[in-house]
Amino acid sequence: PASMVLPALALGIPSGAMIGGLLDQALPAAFREPWSRTWHAVGFPPGHVARHALRRALPGVLPQLLPTVVALVGGAVAVEQIFNVPGLGRLALDAAVAQDLPPLQTATLTLVLLGTGAGLLVQALRRALLGRPLRDGALPTLPPPPEATTGRARRLLAAGCALVLVALVVAGLLRDPLHVDTAARLLPPGPAHPLGTDSLGRDLLARLGHGALRTAGVALAVTLVSALTGLLLGFLPRLTAGLTEVVATIPAVLAGLLVTAAAGPSVWGAACAVCAVGWTPYAAQSAALYEQERASGHIAATRSLGAGRLHLLRRHLLPALTRPLLRNALLRLPTTVLVLASLGFLGLGEQPPTPEWGRLLSENQPYAELAPWTVLAPAAALVLLSVLAVSTSAAAPQSAPTARPSVPKPSPTPERHH
Repeated sequence: PASMVLPALALGIPSGAMIGGLLDQALPAAFREPWSRTWHAVGFPPGHVARHALRRALPGVLPQLLPTVVALVGGAVAVEQIFNVPGLGRLALDAAVAQDLPPLQTATLTLVLLGTGAGLLVQALRRALLGRPLRDGALPTLPPPPEATTGRARRLLAAGCALVLVALVVAGLLRDPLHVDTAARLLPPGPAHPLGTDSLGRDLLARLGHGALRTAGVALAVTLVSALTGLLLGFLPRLTAGLTEVVATIPAVLAGLLVTAAAGPSVWGAACAVCAVGWTPYAAQSAALYEQERASGHIAATRSLGAGRLHLLRRHLLPALTRPLLRNALLRLPTTVLVLASLGFLGLGEQPPTPEWGRLLSENQPYAELAPWTVLAPAAALVLLSVLAVSTSAAAPQSAPTARPSVPKPSPTPERHH
């Protein structure tokens, strides 16, 4: 138990913050519903209203718990490697690197069964909260959301992180990341090398700047592909529910291990591995939001006015799904960056001497005590990128526009002559 404290904190705090961000999006909409305002007006205690608002908002967030649990299992691979803890993660990593298939198959099956059990538990809890299956018109129409506001401190924080990252990247791109100077090994930060040098005398600022293009660029591409795939599959919940639950039980790091065992380590292999399993949280969220939106009253009213499927999709369903999905993608962008960095740290992504933030952490980990600046620079860059993504997601639209029945445009009909 004593050796579980730091790994548990390293894994649990980021995941809890992400779930908290999703609740921050869902709870204001629940508090604006008519029942909540009515209960508050008649004098119900605030705690009572808050508990029911949480129960109203949880079903839309619960599908994100399964990817979170799976991400914890996948993150355990890197955490066990860093903290030197024996476990299933290190067993799968060692088996993949050695291309020893029987232990890799055993560890994979065990991790998939663990994710499957977590998925069944999440589905049971969601059904218990929702009660009977949602029907058309079962949920009330939400009132108009207030204008999204972002605090000045948060805007300044996002702008400061963006300026620092851009300055680091631009300054690093002007330097040679592959120049080796054995006479300048492990130099501390100074005028010649603002972030110091690594064990081979290479400039860390240059490697950090050039590595940003690969780490952040690949993470953005993976997030975009995963979000679009999840949005499209979320409109087919009956056909993709089983596939989503099965794929969601596979951690991205484990998928990277499987790809590496089959095709060898590469940055595109790592990106494909993350894309292969990264669409599941977006598909689960899209399916849950699609179910709730389809059951809302304004959808039934719009249908009664003669709206077709294309009109509902373009005017109601897509706006209701894309805004929460965008916020979720921004919240998960740091996770994608960290997963790609973890694959690079484990030697499953970009190969040396190409600079990449995860590779920088892996190469300089043995010198963390002797030269801490070698690992602080890429770690600080990851933190800055994460803060920037989370601050930007806070400024994103919180919910869909005002939900009200819209009358479809009538199709032109030929004039009748009497």
